[in-house]
Amino acid sequence: MPTSDVIFLHAPTVYDFRQRATLWGPTSDLVPSEPVFDMYPVGFSTLCAYLEADGFRTRIVNLAARMVRSRRFDAEKLISRLQGRVFGIDLHWMPHAHGSLEIATLVKKHHPEIPIFFGGYSSSYFHEELIRYPQVDYVLRGDSTEEPLRLLIECLTAAEKNHEINEDNLKNIPNLTWKDRAGEIHINPQTYIPEDLDHLEMNYRQMVRSVVRDLDFLNYVPFSHWIDYPAMAVLTVRGCKYNCAYCGGSASSSRLITGRKAPAFRSPEKLAQDMRDMYKISRGPGFLLGDIRQPGMDYARSFLKAVKGYPGQGMLEIFEPVDHAFAEELAEGLPEFVIEFSPESHDEKVRRALNMRYTNDEIEETIAACLDVGCRRFDLFFMIGLPEQTPQSVLDSIDYFERLLERFGDGRLMPFIGPLAPFVDPGCPIYEQPEKYGYHILCQTLEEHRQILLGPTWKHILNYETRWMNRDELADVTYEAGRRLNALKARFGLINPTVALETDRRIKRAVSLMATIDQLIKDCTPAELERELMALKPKIDRTNVSTVCEKTELDLPFGITSFNLPQLLKMGTADICNNIFNRMKR
Repeated sequence: MPTSDVIFLHAPTVYDFRQRATLWGPTSDLVPSEPVFDMYPVGFSTLCAYLEADGFRTRIVNLAARMVRSRRFDAEKLISRLQGRVFGIDLHWMPHAHGSLEIATLVKKHHPEIPIFFGGYSSSYFHEELIRYPQVDYVLRGDSTEEPLRLLIECLTAAEKNHEINEDNLKNIPNLTWKDRAGEIHINPQTYIPEDLDHLEMNYRQMVRSVVRDLDFLNYVPFSHWIDYPAMAVLTVRGCKYNCAYCGGSASSSRLITGRKAPAFRSPEKLAQDMRDMYKISRGPGFLLGDIRQPGMDYARSFLKAVKGYPGQGMLEIFEPVDHAFAEELAEGLPEFVIEFSPESHDEKVRRALNMRYTNDEIEETIAACLDVGCRRFDLFFMIGLPEQTPQSVLDSIDYFERLLERFGDGRLMPFIGPLAPFVDPGCPIYEQPEKYGYHILCQTLEEHRQILLGPTWKHILNYETRWMNRDELADVTYEAGRRLNALKARFGLINPTVALETDRRIKRAVSLMATIDQLIKDCTPAELERELMALKPKIDRTNVSTVCEKTELDLPFGITSFNLPQLLKMGTADICNNIFNRMKR
């Protein structure tokens, strides 16, 4: 008998990455994930909580994180042993175009009669192509699939009992793309688009309960080094009112992919409670996804009032500048606040091309205001591969960082720069109107993205070039900018000299490897290239993590213990006792 009604699987970028020699470069340097993007989407948590509340039993298996943590971990062996009524696989962002479909193939190999559904932004965008793969049975479209999934699971569970699926019931499930018994494809209307998020639960206790119930901790971890750095995401919004040209979650992208005409928010009181519930488990920072000012200042102030007294660190995204008055309100509500701001470039012409209309003066006033009121750290992110951006513009960004550090040099301003990689998101303004923004998009289909992920280096995996930089120039200037910023951070004491030296060595090693691989591509047949790349694999693997900056630069200090151990023990003991009691009753 199945032990779970729904098993959610998270795949690595490329399924067999451990057996391949791919120079992933700096594609994931500025996010918690490893180069194979081993962080599963926050939607897994809300889907599990929603289904569990309706009596279904769920499980999460983060295959990507398990594969990163151990070379001996056999993903296929685990898949073959899983017992579920339905398998769900995320294809949220396009870097998983290869791994997700390979995992689905393995599920079908070992569980040929078990239905498989896909979900996520990229699944929604490419749903008509995705459903044609033989290993895909259903695609749930949109950014809020909790209720459509519940209806689908009800329908599939009934089909198991009746030995036949009722296709009339399938026709009534909103947002569903599916194949009938004859193989004909059906696209149900995308009508389930909730106007707020208060029906969801960020139920962290449920996650602890599932870990205890399944006696399975490692498969539930959100990303591979979460055990050491247990940062937790707090969902504030689905959709966005801003329309940044490169973003697959922008306003126009949301309209196109999810049918969402306006963002849906979680109430400020529930948001504050989510953070408090999170702190009962983790001592890591709580990362609020989305600018809390999007619904208006009344919402932001209500949240800050409700969260006042929160003892942990709150990481807040801001999408536009902050004045001193609001910075003071942030400090009062969240004394341990950290700011994440991504203006993407010092060049105002570049920002205008991205649909960002604020000035450098406003950026600097924001930094000054936040630091003045006690912001614990201010992370500033710039990007490479943008419209109107030349190699010189990229390098000028490092000079701008230097001026900022000379002005705000007390160690709390932390600058970062990295490439727009590996893909321009399908659905974003640049992808949909490349000529307008000066881009050449190299992949138009899901299958093309799946294949390009097998390229030998991150440069060859990029799905775009711009009018101002081809892929060679994008890679070259990324390494040079990373080298210069690394030296700048060492000079201002933001990183340890030993760390800076090792990062510099990695960058030089990456540049040398890129040149070697470029030459091999010119000189070798495909078979010869594969052999030569595998001979380079040890060097490539040593270069793949923390290429242009040490990944731990993203981490915040949070004390001696990672978790609230007494509370976890209390939760776990209570759940074990409940399980024993329920079994005795049965």
